[in-house]
Amino acid sequence: MYNNKKKFVLAAIPLAVALGSGSAWADQYSDAAQKWLDSEFTVSTLSEAEQLKEMAWFTEAAKRFRGMEINVASETLTTHKYESQVLAKAFSEITGIKVNHDLIQEGDVVEKLQTQMQSGRNIYDAYVNDSDLIGTHFRYGKVVPISDIMEQHSDLKSPTLDLGDFIGLNFTSGPDGKLYQLPTQQFANLYWFRYDWYQRPELKKQFKEIYGYELGVPVNWSAYEDIAEFFTKHVGEIDGQKVYGHMDYGKKDPSLGWRFTDAWFSMAGAGDKGLPNGLPVDEWGIRVEGCNPVGSSVARGGATNGPAAVYATTKYVDWLRQYAPPEAQGMTFSEAGPVPAQGNVAQQIFWYTAFTADMTQKGLPVVNEDGTPKWRMAPSPRGPYWEEGMKLGYQDVGAWTFMNSTPEDRRLAAWLYAQFTTSKTVSLKKTLVGLTPIRESDINSPEMQEAAPFLGGLVEFYKGPAREQWSPTGTNVPDYPKLAQLWWQYISQAASGEATPQVALNGLAEAQDKVLQRLERAGVHENCGPKLNEPRDEAYWLNQPGAPKAKLANEKPQGKTVDYDALLRSWE
Repeated sequence: MYNNKKKFVLAAIPLAVALGSGSAWADQYSDAAQKWLDSEFTVSTLSEAEQLKEMAWFTEAAKRFRGMEINVASETLTTHKYESQVLAKAFSEITGIKVNHDLIQEGDVVEKLQTQMQSGRNIYDAYVNDSDLIGTHFRYGKVVPISDIMEQHSDLKSPTLDLGDFIGLNFTSGPDGKLYQLPTQQFANLYWFRYDWYQRPELKKQFKEIYGYELGVPVNWSAYEDIAEFFTKHVGEIDGQKVYGHMDYGKKDPSLGWRFTDAWFSMAGAGDKGLPNGLPVDEWGIRVEGCNPVGSSVARGGATNGPAAVYATTKYVDWLRQYAPPEAQGMTFSEAGPVPAQGNVAQQIFWYTAFTADMTQKGLPVVNEDGTPKWRMAPSPRGPYWEEGMKLGYQDVGAWTFMNSTPEDRRLAAWLYAQFTTSKTVSLKKTLVGLTPIRESDINSPEMQEAAPFLGGLVEFYKGPAREQWSPTGTNVPDYPKLAQLWWQYISQAASGEATPQVALNGLAEAQDKVLQRLERAGVHENCGPKLNEPRDEAYWLNQPGAPKAKLANEKPQGKTVDYDALLRSWE
């Protein structure tokens, strides 16, 4: 049952009956729950009676932790601001456990978590940590798996947690089958475009005359490149404003690293088949044998500096220089993010759905007077090395993570808070605020369907079958913090022209292999640590099936597009 703004009150039902016999809930905590349901959690996939029962469970489960003050940390996304400013307060009033939910930069979250891992000193009682670190967590043995918490403390597992309703658990599970983290937000990296421009008859006619096929959502990178050229060099100006066919960023900055590790190579087709991540070679170019990383350079069977990766890097550099606004080359991720909303960009191949809320503000040049967007999001186009059965893009999954260095009572109190922030009582409202859905039931709710026309395709993407091809970094990466910091340093060489893409990626692959080698020698992993292959002639690996893949004779096949509205109909 779904309910909107609720007027229903359980006046005729004694609280002891509504909330379960023996519940010591007819006090300030029950009043607090009712207050929050009436004022804040007014949309839910639960009925009000079910919401009250769920909140009653949290109150009862929290009894032994009442009066405790816990500290948790997350990055500064809108979703986490809602958790910090609203949900932490609600949880405290309903349970008696005070929560300090700190909002810090993503890099600081990883740094604090690393420090706690290495020192054994408790800094935070829980972290919202990207599932990109799943390969780190299951190897180092510093994280307490969610599976273990639920097994050892079954009385503290919410009866309405409903793990089967979460859409991202395969991203937070290790090769051992254990669930290591609990998702609390998800967003994808998709293709963004000006739907209104693509509908203009004169532009459609002009595009077809030049390129021989329809202007539409690009299915492959050839079409993306054609559309970028079309708007930048053939159209040039729309409604008196200079326009560009592409947007990106290129400044030497840590954000240039995740521009690539967030699956750019897999979009081109650099890794192997397999979902959620390619096996044996993933989108970082790291090969595993069994569960052991054996190398990232082509000489060791990896693909970080292989032809598909070089192609992907070359296209990144060429498109940035030829089709993006000139200032884009000197921008960071945060500086480039707002640019498409200014109204002079036709498309962007690498766009996070976390920008949806900011891109739908009334008054923006890319929003209609009725509040509907002039733009849409769609599945990302694929490069020529991509094959059916491969992942096609990146999905960020911020997930609750618990360290074994945290005192057990504090960890368990934080586990209750984690469940509260993802509970069905609050999750739909949180999703409508932050637009980072984690539950199937929320995605399919009438409220999300009602919001869909104002969200530019977000709801349609998450309801459709394509979302399965978007995933975070997987388990091949044995130490995300150590390896991720290498990427921006080497990619920046290609972006600035200091080195060719091949030379830059040779350096990156060698640097990654050195880190893997150090990890192997140190023996720091409890299981599945690196065991590097000896280098051999690259031709050996390039002639094997799968990744690394040999250079294609033709890296620009015929461009192919699809009509956006027809694409949506195909998902229904």
